[in-house]
Amino acid sequence: MSVVGVGVDLVHVPSFAEQLAQPGSRFATLFTPGERGDASDGSSDRARHLAARWAAKEAVVKAWSASLYGQPPLVDESKALAAIELVKDAWGRPAIVLHSPVREHLDASRLHVSLSHDGDYAVAYVTLSS
Repeated sequence: MSVVGVGVDLVHVPSFAEQLAQPGSRFATLFTPGERGDASDGSSDRARHLAARWAAKEAVVKAWSASLYGQPPLVDESKALAAIELVKDAWGRPAIVLHSPVREHLDASRLHVSLSHDGDYAVAYVTLSS
């Protein structure tokens, strides 16, 4: 396996929380029910958890885009963001699950994700391997 793309994204949590709170925010449709449920488990700040998930979605798009250098995007960015889901296992470790239409393009690829929070920021780092 070789790395064909790398993506990183940093989100300012207070600004992201303000955007989430706006009526009609596009974020309501870009998180899956599972992501919203994981972020609302009551253990800590919902916006902080969703910010990390947003960073992961953006990092996947960036890693995929890097793998397509010199070629046009294959999926509209809003559709791609909605089709990327961050899940966690029983121990809280994150993983990426892809849904249509992104899955059709990256099904043979492997994604690795790392998330972190520090103060007012959430960051995600993603590698795409073939």
